[in-house]
Amino acid sequence: MYLKRKADLFLENWKKNKDRKPLIVKGARQIGKTETIRRFAASHYKNIIEINFVTDPKYKKITDDGYSADIIIKNISLIDPSLKFIPGNTLIFFDELQEHPEIATSLKFFKEDGRFDVICSGSLLGIQYKRIESISVGYKTDYLMFSMDFEEFLEARGYSAVSDDLLKKMTDLKAFTDLEYELFTSLFLDYCIIGGMPAVVKAYIEKGTFEGSVTTQHEILNDYKEDIRKYADGADQTRILNVFNSIVPQLGKDNKKFQISKVAKGARFKDYFGCIEWLEDAGIVNKCVCLHFPELPLKGNTDTEKYKLYFADTGLLISQLDDEQQEDLRANKNLGTYKGALYENFIAEAFMKQGLGLYYYKRPDSGLEEDFFVRTADELFPVEVKSENNRSKTLSTLISSPKYPDIRHGIKLCKTNIGFENYIYTFPHFCAFLLKRWLRALNKCDD
Repeated sequence: MYLKRKADLFLENWKKNKDRKPLIVKGARQIGKTETIRRFAASHYKNIIEINFVTDPKYKKITDDGYSADIIIKNISLIDPSLKFIPGNTLIFFDELQEHPEIATSLKFFKEDGRFDVICSGSLLGIQYKRIESISVGYKTDYLMFSMDFEEFLEARGYSAVSDDLLKKMTDLKAFTDLEYELFTSLFLDYCIIGGMPAVVKAYIEKGTFEGSVTTQHEILNDYKEDIRKYADGADQTRILNVFNSIVPQLGKDNKKFQISKVAKGARFKDYFGCIEWLEDAGIVNKCVCLHFPELPLKGNTDTEKYKLYFADTGLLISQLDDEQQEDLRANKNLGTYKGALYENFIAEAFMKQGLGLYYYKRPDSGLEEDFFVRTADELFPVEVKSENNRSKTLSTLISSPKYPDIRHGIKLCKTNIGFENYIYTFPHFCAFLLKRWLRALNKCDD
């Protein structure tokens, strides 16, 4: 069973480009990169050369003599003479690039040679990426891949043409019918519980239950921890693991700002410098930074020492809750004491997967705090995430106060239908994956 991915369309368009460059597909471990590339290759190339630098480390020697296309091909052929290289109809697929980043030097030469297409892929590329970028700049295309988003999950469940209808409801401010609302709310909660890791989603669809999902998620988490031990330097291994293990309990607190002092006894910010960035670069966590002030522009307007950390895949976050909470969640859809944090994590994940940045604000001299911010060309939208449909005092304050001239409207994502009142747009949680498209449509209407 193959789960359709948004990367499928990207790869199709990449292939259609006559001036295409070698492609590097980046992303966290076990999000489906290799399977997606293999399926694409099988339907577009007569000949596929797949080299995995983890399972076949002997191929690391192919760059010993140099980086030209001819030298690389010659050395691959010396290791396996049965491989064929057909000009114009061969894809060379270098997998687990993080194990041999030096191969990126050859991308320039493959581009100039032009006879063969090249795709590279690997996990933890962010950690090595400054090095890879420096040796291949200008001669590659990058694609950042994530675990499955809600739209891909709907596709896998058989709802393949609903996104446009959902978006039209949002732009027209037309409420969902009771049937639509209940259906998509139920599907969204299922998606949040299992997350977007393809192996977990595939088993859920094939079995029709959550059976085995936690076991698979724990295996993925253990692989992440093993990667930390394998790829992190020296003493940083323990510190990175401390941060990793501290995310869930810190999210469960009312003050969700991540505090290094809570990570370990005597922990200091300077000692943990770079550890959070390691997890972020590895695609394991998403970092939401605090704005100095809620105004445009957003970039450059942040306090680098104040941030919240969310798991890049909410299913992996939920799998770390205690057994009783997980059972209640799967059986009764009861999010329990963590529900505020879980809903925030759902939305942070949805924002990242559609290319929206993660920003929040907490005013130092009061209790005013807002979960997220998004923008159009000339307007800043505060986004409040509610587990139910409570009043939004902070949203109202930000909209009505002359202190915040860039804010004229707000967005509330909560347990209710589509609506608009007092300059606040209200959408159900399951609409979050469409927010960037909605903002774009809103901007066009304003134009």
